[in-house]
Amino acid sequence: MVSAADAGDAAALLTDVPADRRVALVDPRFVGHLHALRLGLTDPRFPAATVPGALTAQPQARPALVRALERATAAVGAGAPVVDPGTDPAPEDRTVPGRIAVALEAEGIGVQRPALGSLVAAVPTDPAQEAAAVAGVAAVDDEAVRLRSAVKSRDGFFTTFCISPYSRYIARWCARRGFTPNQVTTASLITALIAAGSAATGTRGGYVAAGILLLLSFVLDCADGQLARYSLQYSTMGAWLDATFDRAKEYAYYAGLAIGAARGGDDVWVLALAAMVLQSCRHVVDFSFNEANHDSVANTSPTAALSDALDNVGWTVWVRRMIVLPIGERWAMIAVLTALTTPRTVFYALLIGCALAACYTMVGRLLRSVTRKARRTERAARALADLADSGPLAQAVASLVRGPKGALTAPAAALIGTLAMIGAALFLPYGSWLTVVAAAVHVLLSGFAVARPLRRALDWLVPPFFRAAEYVTILVLAARSDVPHAVPAAFGLVSAVAYHHYDTVYRIRGATGAPPQWLVRTIGGHEGRTALVAVLAAVLTRTSGFTTALTALAVAVALVVLVESIRFWVSSSAPAVHDEGELA
Repeated sequence: MVSAADAGDAAALLTDVPADRRVALVDPRFVGHLHALRLGLTDPRFPAATVPGALTAQPQARPALVRALERATAAVGAGAPVVDPGTDPAPEDRTVPGRIAVALEAEGIGVQRPALGSLVAAVPTDPAQEAAAVAGVAAVDDEAVRLRSAVKSRDGFFTTFCISPYSRYIARWCARRGFTPNQVTTASLITALIAAGSAATGTRGGYVAAGILLLLSFVLDCADGQLARYSLQYSTMGAWLDATFDRAKEYAYYAGLAIGAARGGDDVWVLALAAMVLQSCRHVVDFSFNEANHDSVANTSPTAALSDALDNVGWTVWVRRMIVLPIGERWAMIAVLTALTTPRTVFYALLIGCALAACYTMVGRLLRSVTRKARRTERAARALADLADSGPLAQAVASLVRGPKGALTAPAAALIGTLAMIGAALFLPYGSWLTVVAAAVHVLLSGFAVARPLRRALDWLVPPFFRAAEYVTILVLAARSDVPHAVPAAFGLVSAVAYHHYDTVYRIRGATGAPPQWLVRTIGGHEGRTALVAVLAAVLTRTSGFTTALTALAVAVALVVLVESIRFWVSSSAPAVHDEGELA
């Protein structure tokens, strides 16, 4: 920390700081809470941030900061203009840091202004203001505010009332001992994997231990995000770990339950894979709808208005959050039923609960889509195209046709192709080449559905239909094959593909775009993989080669997507974000 005599001196001092370092300007008269400064000066997610009397700039914003300082000619706090009078808006914070924040925004630099709530951040100009600021600081315990704000403002009932009241203290304990959110996230994963291993023993003691460990894993899962918010430790690696480990833990636990049931003579692999397919399809519905409406120009939906009105009735908020079976309620149900019942019962309850939740959310999203008047932006259309995961076959078809024009044509084409593919897998004789013909129809309709930009009201349904076609086809063909270990191999394949789809979602959220096209082409796109599995089922009818082929395909897809994903998320170009996530 060094003191500058004036703005020019501050600019000179900044030139001595290495270009890759973050810098901050603080008015020496600043009075406020330490956590107010922490929020304004240490959050790594933004190029610049400010609170009254203080400003910080990341390396990418420093050139603009120096230019703004060079325009200042008066000493700190003297009130000389740093922005051009008459052209730039007058800053609410008239200190030099506040004026420079406005100057940065005038140059196109995004400046974050964190909500301080009851925290005090002020630059008093007379004794009365200083006394009021000091009294305000004394009246509010900033550590209590910091601890309370570490908890998500929007979470499920079970998480809010059964986990967060104590997990926040675990997060603070970790922060005071130097643990990072990534370490807590990894501990949560390891705990869940041990839980899956305990379930795989197939014993009652193993099931009880698995249920307890799964709940402990969830507590740590909550604590890692709370630790990130408490200590403002947001990172690229943390974003990737937090975004993917929840799915890895849940699906590994499903596999552990299936292995444990098999040890007891009950084959529930089909139920385990069905649960994973249903849960993944639920998520892609949420992701696709949210991306489609991420930046809609208008939202005049009566359904949305009704939802906003219900939010003012406290109990309805919690009921609606519980109905969607978010991760807290879902894991609590799985843990309790694992300890008290059998894996088959766990999966039956999970499938029924998730199916009801899917119906509830789907109806709400459909009503919002058909009753709203909104113009979908280019970003939303691009996101839906990326979520569609169209490979070279569908892209080739799309380049040859004009594409649908009606509001319902794109989702209708995707739905017809999906029903044709799933229906053939379900009802045609296993191994029939007519299933391959159905796959070809699915490819053609998939290309037709994405031939035009997905800008219409219901076009967000296209990616979920594609996911259902691929996942359910793999599930049905593996289940009907009567080949040993085909369903576990299909479980691995769907896991690898689902990872790719989740990775796509979180890259889009980080505003860095979807995975590169070469990766999508290499793993075939959704329609290519679906057609390939149909061909394999026809060629390798009722032979162990089908299991081998599914396993090889799963390994190949996993290797390609994991290597590229890890390279991306640990690179400097990845976004420094911490995902708040959907309830589901």
